[in-house]
Amino acid sequence: MTRFYPILFIFFAAFSYAQVNLVVTTDRNTRDFKEEDPIVVNILLEIAGKDMIQQTPLRMFDTSRFEVIASGSEQNTFIDSKSGFRVNRTLYQYVLKPKKTGKLKIGSASVIVNDKLYHTEPFDIFISESEKKVIADKSFSEIYLNMELDRDEVYKNQPTVAVLRAYSRNLNSFRKVRDIKLPDNIQLTVRKVSSEKSEIEPAGNISSQVLAVFLIYPSESGRLDIGPVSARVSSGNSKILSNRSRLKVKSLPPSAPAGFKDAVGNFELQLSHSGEKAEVEKPVKVSLTLRGEGNFDNMTLPKIKESESYRFYTPKIVTNTKVSKSGVRGEVTAHYLIIPQKPGPLTVSTDAFSFFNPETGKYVDLGSRKVKMDALTHNEILAARTPIEKVNDYTNTVLETVDNPVIKTTNLRVEERKTLNWKTVWINLGLLLAAALGLLWFRKYRRTNAGASSAKQQKDLGTIAETERELKAKEAVDTDIYVPYLQQLADNAQYDRFFETLAEMDAAFRAVFGANTTADFKVVLEQSFGQNMAENYRILQQKIQMEKFAPVHTPEHIRELLEETRNLYSQFNK
Repeated sequence: MTRFYPILFIFFAAFSYAQVNLVVTTDRNTRDFKEEDPIVVNILLEIAGKDMIQQTPLRMFDTSRFEVIASGSEQNTFIDSKSGFRVNRTLYQYVLKPKKTGKLKIGSASVIVNDKLYHTEPFDIFISESEKKVIADKSFSEIYLNMELDRDEVYKNQPTVAVLRAYSRNLNSFRKVRDIKLPDNIQLTVRKVSSEKSEIEPAGNISSQVLAVFLIYPSESGRLDIGPVSARVSSGNSKILSNRSRLKVKSLPPSAPAGFKDAVGNFELQLSHSGEKAEVEKPVKVSLTLRGEGNFDNMTLPKIKESESYRFYTPKIVTNTKVSKSGVRGEVTAHYLIIPQKPGPLTVSTDAFSFFNPETGKYVDLGSRKVKMDALTHNEILAARTPIEKVNDYTNTVLETVDNPVIKTTNLRVEERKTLNWKTVWINLGLLLAAALGLLWFRKYRRTNAGASSAKQQKDLGTIAETERELKAKEAVDTDIYVPYLQQLADNAQYDRFFETLAEMDAAFRAVFGANTTADFKVVLEQSFGQNMAENYRILQQKIQMEKFAPVHTPEHIRELLEETRNLYSQFNK
């Protein structure tokens, strides 16, 4: 290892003023390697001073991504005879072979000297394969694949278009290509633009055809090797591979805005609500929409800020995007249910959002989006209604709670008769006579048993509480009538009718207890069953309202809601 003495003296000259020096470098200080090249890594540890004590051995970096071909070390000590100043230099050397191509990390080496930790900074090296030509000459007779990149230099999270093209002399070979599989790389996000085969393009004695078009989003900066695309040929069930492609990924400019969360493209941010009146403890829908063109798949959406004036639950995300050669375009909407906690002016705002526009090479800060509303109490909403709204609300309540029978009408036609039907006359007279005799007998029976009936009534008369329980039992609502019907509506995904039936059942229970509104019903439940029952009723009504106005209903949530409703309402009849 005598060839490394010049390196030792260079490091000694550079760090002669420090007491502990720890440096990790590669041979010739290069960062780019071929797949077959050995990687020589040098670690120099220099401890100067007679009072400096090395307390731990040198901890090397992680070599799990490499094969260690060889390793060694060399130590030298220099002592000044006059001052007694001592310098210990130790050189460690590793010869590594990478296990895969792409960007690999040389980690930190560390040591503890005099109770102080010294370590090196990690750095990246780039391993690339040697170029391989898919189409070597014009002597091939089977089919070959080639992947072409629209541009080989992009920013991080900026897409590039990859076109998979097949070449063959035999036109019948193109229809035999099956099972196209994309390269598996955690540093890439691949979206398929089209899998339709284009028209065959002849070029002399060789023809070509586009098999698929992809969008490739790199998630790491640096030099990136893209693995081959594989496919199968049905004739011989053989596997064919395309060429490997190399992509240079530029890092995003520094000094990104505070609201930047890996969004690259061109976007617009909008926060809106349905315009309905906000009521305290009642959900109101607020939608956060991000539209434009960019990396929707690997970016972080902005969120609504938390506040003491309101609370919200996890939003439902609705994605509506389309992939084309220009990129992924569309919109992503997060539907929130905001529940005001106190009356008064209410401002719902989002986190700051910014993105990087690769066309201009600059960041764009959209800031925060806000929407304002007034939260009112239930009584304030009732007082603010117009007469027409009151009439409509009363009409809707009657239609929802009262069963209106449907009478079937038919057209009656009286046939004209020229002669009198004596049979019908005698039958009617007989019926009238029988009715008169029955009335006389009933009046006589009533006078005879009046006294006995009065005594019996007094004997059977119970206490007031027993009478109230009997009346309440007669008026009680049977939940077994509603639950099967609600279950059928849930199974058939008739969710509008499902929530209408829930409202009908709630109105029926409120009518039994003499409560006109849910607020009055909570007071009655607290007086009759306790505060826990009233609180459970409030929470259930809130869940029903949230699920009713939710943009998407799931069978699991509907079944859970129905089970909670059955368990709670069945206790009201006890």
